[in-house]
Order: sequence, then structure tokens, then C-alpha cells
Amino acid sequence: RVLAGLPIMLLLLWATSRHTQLLNLFKKPGVLGLLALSAILIGINWFVFIIAVDTDRLTEASLGYYINPLVSVALGMIFLGERMRALQWVAVIIAAIGVAVLAIKTGGVPWISLSLAGSFAFYGLIRKQVSADAATGLTVEMMLLFPFMFAVLIFVGVGEGAMIVDGPTWLIIMLLLGGPVTIVPLLLFTGCARRLKLATVGLMQYIAPTGQFLLGVFAFGEAFGPDRIIAFVLI
Repeated sequence: RVLAGLPIMLLLLWATSRHTQLLNLFKKPGVLGLLALSAILIGINWFVFIIAVDTDRLTEASLGYYINPLVSVALGMIFLGERMRALQWVAVIIAAIGVAVLAIKTGGVPWISLSLAGSFAFYGLIRKQVSADAATGLTVEMMLLFPFMFAVLIFVGVGEGAMIVDGPTWLIIMLLLGGPVTIVPLLLFTGCARRLKLATVGLMQYIAPTGQFLLGVFAFGEAFGPDRIIAFVLI
């Protein structure tokens, strides 16, 4: 996602004459520090999501994104002074019960769900406070992640005895499409995060996890027992 997305973002900034803004951000330690932290959070989010997909736990991933809006509401209230109405308090409590039901049934904390919810909610909190437009900020995040992602690609390639270019054409195309598929939602998200209340942004994010849930159950045949039904209904 980073390797395919960064070239696109650099071209976008060059085409829109915003490369000067990009260079100026590296002269602002405070802003750069916040973007480094947001880069770590979104990197964790991507990594955990890929693990969920690779281990056939897409329904657990979608549960995480159902929890995320409620975490965003709480963060907005705690750190940004956003007011939370009585019904929002009720929603947070009901969601917590849903997570508890799932945790008790599985015998442990649903770490994939909580990791996805927490990392993306805090990512939104930080990006809301960064004085940089969506495209420039995302480009800096990808530039900061690039060395680590490239090192991982080399390590995995050497360990597996093959590199990405050795794969079938359709696989290479799908991987390259990970760039725009990553960029478009994040540009829209960070753009909205700077303009709207964090609670409002969070509560608008229920479409994606619903799609993930439906894919996990109907496309990938993941198990969905009574315990998960209860948890999802509550959340």
C-alpha cells in the first residue's frame, strides 16, 4: 500500500504545485512529530488488518471498525472538549457490553478488533490537529513509512526466495491497485476530520465494517455463531 501509494501522492502534489508545502513541513518539527505518530498508527492499522484478512478473521476486523466510531466519540469528548449527548453515552455502554460478550465467549480479548478500533480512532484524533492539508499530510506519512516497508519487502522477498515481480501478472496488478484504494479513502477521511467534529466523522463510518462483515460471512465463509451475532447487534 505504501510502495504503490507514495509515487501517486508525489505525482499528485507535483501536478497541483504543492511540492513546496511538502518541503516546508519537514522544517516544522512539531507538525512532523505529529505526522510521524499518525504514520505509526495507520501503519499498525494496515498491518493488523492484513493479518485479519490473511488468517480468515475478517468478521473480527469488521467488529473493530464497528467499535471505532464509538472510540472516536470518546476521544473527541476527552481531548477536544466535544459534548457527548445522553444517547451517545448509552451507545458507548452498549458497545462495551458487546465487546465483553465476545471476549468472554472467545476466552480472551478480541485484540484484532480493539487494535483496529484504537489505532484508527487515535489516527483521526491526531490528523484533526495537524496543520497540513489531507494530501500533503498523507504524503509525509507514506514517506516516513517507506523505508520500513521497503525493508520488510526485501526481507520477505529474500526469505521466500522470490520478489513481487516474480508473481503472476494479475497479482502484481492487484497489489499496485492497493495504492489508489488506500489513498482515496484516507484523503477523504483526513479532509473531513479537519472540517467536522471527530464524533460526527466517527459515526459516519459504519458502511465499511458492514461491507467487511458481509464479505467475511458470505464471500469467505467465516463462522458467525450466536456470540458474534449478539456482539454485532449490541455494537
